[in-house]
Amino acid sequence: MEIGFIGTGHMGLPMARQLLRAGHSLKVWNRSPEKAQPLFAEGAARAAAPAEAVALGGVVVTMLSDDEALQGVVEGPGGFLDALGGGLHISMSTVSPALNRRLSQAHLARGGALVAAPVFGRPDAAAAAKLNIPCSGPAHARARALPLLRQLGQRVEEFGEDPGAANVVKLCGNYLILSAAQSLAECLFVAGANGLDRKAVMDFYAGTNFACPVYQGYGGRIALGDHSAGGFKLSLAQKDLRLFGLQDGAQGLPLKGMLEDRFREAMSRGWGDQDVTALARLMSE
Repeated sequence: MEIGFIGTGHMGLPMARQLLRAGHSLKVWNRSPEKAQPLFAEGAARAAAPAEAVALGGVVVTMLSDDEALQGVVEGPGGFLDALGGGLHISMSTVSPALNRRLSQAHLARGGALVAAPVFGRPDAAAAAKLNIPCSGPAHARARALPLLRQLGQRVEEFGEDPGAANVVKLCGNYLILSAAQSLAECLFVAGANGLDRKAVMDFYAGTNFACPVYQGYGGRIALGDHSAGGFKLSLAQKDLRLFGLQDGAQGLPLKGMLEDRFREAMSRGWGDQDVTALARLMSE
């Protein structure tokens, strides 16, 4: 299949590489072209603008950082909305459900469709095609998107016709991740304050009651004090927390308010490019 691919950051690059290695032809655009250079070296074609990455009636995948970036490549100068026409837009960014719903209507007006398919997993999971992917949108569009999504992930789950539904699933899931990161930071701080080896404690948890990727991955990084830039930067996590708070039913949640305070404090210290496990630094400092 010929696919346009837009957004080759920490997650987009390994995802695009998976599609190349599956035998698809990619035409790639990224705001910073040098970040897509490895794909060009592996045979992807270069697009000078988002509109040049797509074919009329074809398929385009977007993997971008936020609402503004997604809206820009679709509807901004050089955007692909009209160039795609009746094609399929697979929107894999973690953005607001409202934006995907609005863009879906814009695609429908041109005979096209949008499928929301945000991903769970860090760059190493993307490189191994082990992402977990909720998806939603018109049934015929999902049927067209599913073979590609299954080449990128180990599990793809459908959540109906609403093109914003998959992003609600994603934002709620990220809220769970952020809540887990904060609780892990607190528990390991207490363990360390009582003279215990934090890594030994976390290894016990990760191998027993909490044997799941979120606790194992984030807990392991917290136990080792590894807060370097990772696949889930504090600045992006704060954006996701804000978008979660805009959803129906999310107003006034007590845990959300506490997390918002923690993120404001971490960001005020200039930690936006560090991993979300930097929340644990607030405990020790």
